[in-house]
Amino acid sequence: MQITITKNQKEIKEHGNYGFPVGVNLEAIEAYEQGAFLWHWHPEIELTRIMSGQLEYHVNNKKYILAEGEGMFGNSNTLHAGYMISGQACTYLSVTFHPRFLYGYENSILQTKYVDFITSNDAWHSLKLEKETGWHQKVLHIMQEIYRLSLDPPLDYELEVHMMLMKIWKKFYQYYHTLPEKEQKPQRHLERLREIIFYVQENYQQEITLDDVARHVNICKSECCRFFKKHMGMTIFEYVMFLRIQRSLPLLRDGESVTKTAGMVGFSSPAYYGQIFKRYMKCTPGEYRTRLGTFTH
Repeated sequence: MQITITKNQKEIKEHGNYGFPVGVNLEAIEAYEQGAFLWHWHPEIELTRIMSGQLEYHVNNKKYILAEGEGMFGNSNTLHAGYMISGQACTYLSVTFHPRFLYGYENSILQTKYVDFITSNDAWHSLKLEKETGWHQKVLHIMQEIYRLSLDPPLDYELEVHMMLMKIWKKFYQYYHTLPEKEQKPQRHLERLREIIFYVQENYQQEITLDDVARHVNICKSECCRFFKKHMGMTIFEYVMFLRIQRSLPLLRDGESVTKTAGMVGFSSPAYYGQIFKRYMKCTPGEYRTRLGTFTH
């Protein structure tokens, strides 16, 4: 499986519904194609707790290694992705909720004083929840309780979850309120990273050169290459190849031929597509389809 996103990388999946905008899910990184979920964003706040194994988690320009018993706070509208570490399985709990679930109605004091204070600050995009920090562990424990309730929801489930999330949010507010005031407007380097990723996602089916990307964000080639590698941990070329393979998987699953699939995602030849596919997927496109039980020629 893979996360479904719009052209501007917003996740399409609903987290709960309008009446109860909360999603509680136990997930496994190995269930995602290539052991990774792609860069995406959503307006919901996301709390993650590692149940077993380890996860490499990226939020905006920051990289975290999360181990069992640790977790992550991901702010509203942050760009994030996750990767398997050394081919090892990892199970994690995700509790995702829309900020309005906390404050109820627009421009209430709960929104303007307590929620916007954190969600509007781009510098506070994420926070690692660690074993050694007492209040972090309290947050992770409450998450565990929310998950337990979700398995067998009591009559007052929604009310219980709301109160638990308010307890969690109070701890974040108390923490961030002690920090020095940060710059509120988006940081230029994060905007640039988003621009590069968006440009590649829009143009991956065509030939993309470093010149094209550098020109798009108005910096020189060497700086563009260094900047992307620093923040993404891979070169622009590697990201293009990774994205093309990801985009080819649904086509193969739908029974499209290998030759046509290669052309549709931007490869110059089926042979080259097969070579790159095997590098990422550890099998050929044909073997991948056979494994899924799709035998369309």
